[in-house]
Amino acid sequence: MLNSHVLVLNRSYLPIHVTSVRRAFSLIYRRSARAVNEAYETFDFEQWQRRLVAEEVIGTADGPIPVPRVIVLPGFDRIPRRHVRYSRVNVFARDKYTCQYCGNRPPRSELNLDHVIPRSLGGRTTWENVVCSCVDCNRRKGGRTPQQARLRLRRIPSKPRWTPLMNVIVSSVRYKEWHPFLHVVEARTASFAD
Repeated sequence: MLNSHVLVLNRSYLPIHVTSVRRAFSLIYRRSARAVNEAYETFDFEQWQRRLVAEEVIGTADGPIPVPRVIVLPGFDRIPRRHVRYSRVNVFARDKYTCQYCGNRPPRSELNLDHVIPRSLGGRTTWENVVCSCVDCNRRKGGRTPQQARLRLRRIPSKPRWTPLMNVIVSSVRYKEWHPFLHVVEARTASFAD
C-alpha cells in the first residue's frame, strides 16, 4: 500500500507527477503538500488524519489514517516538460514492458535493453536503435542484427512524444480520486499519441 501511486498536482491543480503513498505522507506531514479530495478541498496532515470517510487506510499507532490518492504542491507552479529523457525506464515504458521481438511481457527483472544494430556493428544508444527485449530473445540475437538472428521487430523504435507522467496516467493504474484532475492531461496525451 505504501508504494502504490499518488497523483501530484502543481498549485494550479495540473498533474505534474506520480509518487508513492509513502512520499505523499512525508510531503503532507512536512507541510510541503496538502491532500486533495474529489471536491478540490485540501487538507493538512492533522485534518487528513481526522477524516472518517476513507476506503483505504494505513494503520498507525494513533489509529488509521486515510491513504491520499491526490496531493497538491501549493508552492510549485511549473508544468511538466514535454522533452522525454532517454533512460532505461523510459524505453521500457515506451515499449510497454513488452519484448519487441517475441511480444512476451515477462517480469521486469527479466527484461533487457537491446541495440537493434549492435554496438559492435556501429549501432548507437539512441531511441531509434534501442528496444525492450526479454533475456531469451536478447541471448538469441546476441551481437547480430534482427535479420541475421532471424528475429522480427514488432515495431520500429522511435523517440516518444509523451512524457513519462502521461504514460503512467494513461496506463491501467488509475484511481477514481484522480478523475477530476486528469481531463487536461488526457487532452494533451491524445494530441501526442502516436
